This record gives sequence, structure tokens and C-alpha cells, in this order.
Amino acid sequence: MNPKNEHLKLKFGISGAAETGHCGIDAYDKGLALGREIAKHDAVLVNGATTGFPLWAAMGAKEAGGFTVGFSPANTEKEHIEAYNLPVEYMDMIIYTGFGFPGRDLIFTRSCDAVFFGCGRIGTIHEFTIAFEDQKPMGILEADWETDEEIKYILEKGHRPNDRILFDSDPKALVERVAELVNKDKVNRASFRFEAGAEKASLAAHL
Repeated sequence: MNPKNEHLKLKFGISGAAETGHCGIDAYDKGLALGREIAKHDAVLVNGATTGFPLWAAMGAKEAGGFTVGFSPANTEKEHIEAYNLPVEYMDMIIYTGFGFPGRDLIFTRSCDAVFFGCGRIGTIHEFTIAFEDQKPMGILEADWETDEEIKYILEKGHRPNDRILFDSDPKALVERVAELVNKDKVNRASFRFEAGAEKASLAAHL
């Protein structure tokens, strides 16, 4: 890719539990696999600069030669490590938001083209609802945990249909499907900008 176009890389977020005792025996392998697939798509992996499932995905991305960015709730690296007890390993870049977990969640999801969800807890559900309201494409990884079923329940009881949320038990297939959705969005936006520009040019020519 031309260095001048590095900003065009897709940015895929990973949301999941920092404490993973409830996630089942395959959560670690699923996290690694999801991160690897994101790197194979030449996308930037973005997470909350935390432990658990998001960290495992970052590990997988780095194993596959990917680039990782973390959004920390802390104000500084010192606070990140000493007050929040969060890691700095496997992250190419950490952005210290200083907004705690709620504010961090918003900045994190807003910075992504799409967000993937693995095994999670209430913080993961918080990030899901933010991404939902922002109409982000989302990929829900199905596995031996409850998070995917909880999200299905929320969608059923929320009475707001959303065709931008995809479910799959295969990390490779899930990343491919979400990437296709994101790329389709980009093509549609580019087409809209082109048509709007042509309309303005035509109008200007007649003035």
C-alpha cells in the first residue's frame, strides 16, 4: 500500500472481557484466531488496551504481523500500569484518553470501522450498545460463552431491527463477512461523494 494511503486501512475493534473465568476453555484460542484474521485482512486491530479477550486478539494480530492500537481509560502510562493494572505488551500504540472506562468505550468504538465481540461482561455490552447507536457494522463471535446469546436477547427485546450485525462461529468467516460490509459502505460513500461533486460542478457550469 502506498504510504500516503495508510489512513485507508480498515480499523477493526475487539470488545471482550478483561476477566475471562466464565468464558470457557476455547476463549483463548478463539481470541488469537480472531486477531490473526484481522491482521491477515491488513486491518488495524483496535482494543481497550486491557487484559483478557482483547489482549489475546492483539497477541494473535501481532503473531500474524498486524498493527495494534489500544485506547486506555487512564490519563498516563503510569496510571495505566499502576492504577488500572493494565498491560502495555502487544500494543504498537496506546492512546491515554483519561476518561475512565465509560469515556474510553465511546472513543474506542467511535474510532473503529467495525467492532467484533467475543466473550464479554457488562463493559462489553456497554460497547455493543454504543456501536449499535452509531450504526457500526458488528461481528459477534459465537462460541462456548453466553455473550452471543445475550446480544441476541437484547436485539430481540430492543424492537429495533439491525442488518449490520453478523453472527458466526468461525473467526475467518466472520472477519470476511464484516470486512465485506465495511468495504461496501466505503464504496457507497465514495459513490455518493462523486455524485454530489458532479452535481455541484454541473450547477456551477450553469451559473
